[in-house]
Amino acid sequence: MTSDHTMADNPNAEYITPDQLCAGLYIHLDLGWMDHPFPLGSFKIKNGEQIATIQSLGLSRIRFDPKKSDTKPLPRQAQSAPAQVAPLAIQDNPAILAKRARLEKLNQQRAAIAECEKKFHRAATAIKNITKNLFARPAEALKEASTLVEGMVDSLLLDREIAIHLMNDKVAGEEVYFHSLNVAVLAMMLAKEINMPAEDIRELGMGAMFHDIGKVEIPDKILLKSDPLSFVEQELFNQHTVFGLKIAAKVGLSKRAAEVVLQHHEYIDGTGYPGHLQGDQISPLAKLLAIVNLYDNLCNCPNPANSLTPHEALSQLFAQHRNHFDTTMMKTFIRCLGVYPPGSVVKLSNDVIGMIVSVNSANPLKPCAVVFDPNVPKTEAIIVDLAQESDLSIVASIRPGQLPRPIYDYLSPRKRVNYYFDSASGNTKPS
Repeated sequence: MTSDHTMADNPNAEYITPDQLCAGLYIHLDLGWMDHPFPLGSFKIKNGEQIATIQSLGLSRIRFDPKKSDTKPLPRQAQSAPAQVAPLAIQDNPAILAKRARLEKLNQQRAAIAECEKKFHRAATAIKNITKNLFARPAEALKEASTLVEGMVDSLLLDREIAIHLMNDKVAGEEVYFHSLNVAVLAMMLAKEINMPAEDIRELGMGAMFHDIGKVEIPDKILLKSDPLSFVEQELFNQHTVFGLKIAAKVGLSKRAAEVVLQHHEYIDGTGYPGHLQGDQISPLAKLLAIVNLYDNLCNCPNPANSLTPHEALSQLFAQHRNHFDTTMMKTFIRCLGVYPPGSVVKLSNDVIGMIVSVNSANPLKPCAVVFDPNVPKTEAIIVDLAQESDLSIVASIRPGQLPRPIYDYLSPRKRVNYYFDSASGNTKPS
């Protein structure tokens, strides 16, 4: 199946015949993804083997990009005849057979992400209900929260390798619940990676779920303000941690979880609030939560125009804030998410544009990216696993606003960056 961006729609494109192919040319195969054996339909030719495979596709002409090519096409041979291909030659090609297996894996990836989406939205809905019931029925709300956290901890500890997936932001107006869930997911993942005991991860999860509960005492005009807060407004806002501690005690949150609520804005260099605590004065759980809380706040500002890309947020976290945080925790967090965390829009080494959709904690420098290919419908977009494509690498991060409109619409970069985790082995059972 092809999209509207085919040969007929490119009157100004440059074309060559198969006999003009040579290494160094950047070409576009105007074919359906399953009609050729290559990982992507646009790439730079590397060797004679690729040339022979392209010539076997039976195309009478091939679109190429002079600007992305390292060389010029070979001179056209006189009266060159179209390549003659046996009808079954392409389908019997070992590379095509391998691609069918890759397609099966792609379908499994899509199914795993869809299942992860369900779990994410169920968890966000649960947090919404827990928050609404916390004051009227605190015991019931805490029990529901404990059940949710317990399930997440069990899933985390079940598998050695965890994949962090980018989730959809379909549900508008639920930002506060997504923030709590995002922070809980990332904090518990980080706790697992630094080998925290299961009981500590549970306490951390509970603290993360309720870390911003004190904001119910802060006026909306401050919480929703997109411009910088005045000094007085900032002082009041900073009190949400103290208000949160009082609420935590009132509803019966454990002492360790309540400590996380109070201290999640404290920094080890004493520049945090409310107590300007330093080093070991801060709970280890709160030290950890402070890292992921700031990361999520950088990615998801009240004014979306001020939000950083995940790549920028991680870079800023290290460049400008590393003195605030425990060094081991900070380095482990960056290692887990990789240089280009899920949600990052990137340029690959073959000049294809993609968006990172998942990262395997065991191999974070080789994430999975959904890629723009005009010959593949958006609903069937290809997910490239860079761990399986040794010839591909990420060369740059791109701000979504810099994308051409067709690529932006195709990749649909998230206005809000939300994460959830799954087994990297793909063994997660439907729930």
